[in-house]
Amino acid sequence: MKQGWEVKKLGDVCEVEYGTRVVNKRDGGTIYPVYGGGGATFSMDIYNRENCFIVARFAMSQQCTRFVEGKFFLNDSGLSVKPKNIQYILQNFLNLQLLYLNDHIYSLARGAAQKNLDVPAFRNIEVSFPKSIQEQQRIVTILDEAFAAIAQAKANAEQNLKNAKELFESYLQSVFKNKGDGWEEKTLEQVSATFGRGKSRHRPRNYEKLYGGNYPFIQTGDIRSCNHYITDYSQTYSELGLAQSKLWPAGTICITIAANIAETGVLTFEACFPDSVIGLVVNNKVANRDFVEYLLQSFKARIQALGKGSAQANINMGTFENELFPFPSVEGQEEIVQKLDALSAETKQLEAIYQQKINDLDELKKSILQKAFAGKLNTTVLVA
Repeated sequence: MKQGWEVKKLGDVCEVEYGTRVVNKRDGGTIYPVYGGGGATFSMDIYNRENCFIVARFAMSQQCTRFVEGKFFLNDSGLSVKPKNIQYILQNFLNLQLLYLNDHIYSLARGAAQKNLDVPAFRNIEVSFPKSIQEQQRIVTILDEAFAAIAQAKANAEQNLKNAKELFESYLQSVFKNKGDGWEEKTLEQVSATFGRGKSRHRPRNYEKLYGGNYPFIQTGDIRSCNHYITDYSQTYSELGLAQSKLWPAGTICITIAANIAETGVLTFEACFPDSVIGLVVNNKVANRDFVEYLLQSFKARIQALGKGSAQANINMGTFENELFPFPSVEGQEEIVQKLDALSAETKQLEAIYQQKINDLDELKKSILQKAFAGKLNTTVLVA
């Protein structure tokens, strides 16, 4: 530790105060946001905190610390932290150090199903700070300037990432809006060799025997998180499960019809899936598989608009059986796929570059904070 610094337990130099239990149905209003350990959940007409640093207490997520500007209400799932004496440690300096300690604070969580903060352990966290208030302020100023530059650089990278994704989406939409001569309207069933829903997995009897085995079981989340091709799965099916379901071949296009409807992906291995997913094995004599998957991507918004249900949107098999889609000749489909694949590869490369830039900026911020609270911060911090 650098000379002129000291180390104290958090509870010795800070006030740690719990929020107050409130519920939307009884206490809800319209003026001040209500925070716990995460983001705002609802609003109230009274507040109990202002410009305050808060930490999650119940149901902790990995981002368990944050500074909230303005007036707000803190419920009992969070706690607030402020210096006992601002002539001893500055609030802004404390805020930055607690942000730096976020991962350590999260490691103090206890519980399997729901992680709750070990408050006594939290109070015993060690915080380090210069004895000089002027030095604390100097560090805050340097960090604020550095983080402003990092935030701007990150915003630029995020916008570039968004632009890259929108570039592909725009071209994809234009392909199917500007149809050429000879395109025909067909249903998915007309271009399929096999077309149908998966089997229901909701069987109370033998439920525990259905899972855990040698057969991949694709769920809607696996399709939603894939990028054109499904290369991973989150569950497996047993021999009993397979007997009650169907093993679909590699190359099957999977389409979600519940929750996040109209998400698509192509299987790269044999797998089972539930009745919330439609399987489409393309007849390659009349259609190109990848063309069909790109086609479904471009029609996603249109299909989602057909979904029904208030709590959870879903769409039935009949919608896909009756919906007409545009198809050129098989040769025309193959040409379109080649162009889309090439553009997709280019945009993915750009996305990887911009995502790495964002990751690097996050790591730079952590590095600067580490130096700051080890007393090793230079007078000038450069952001590439």
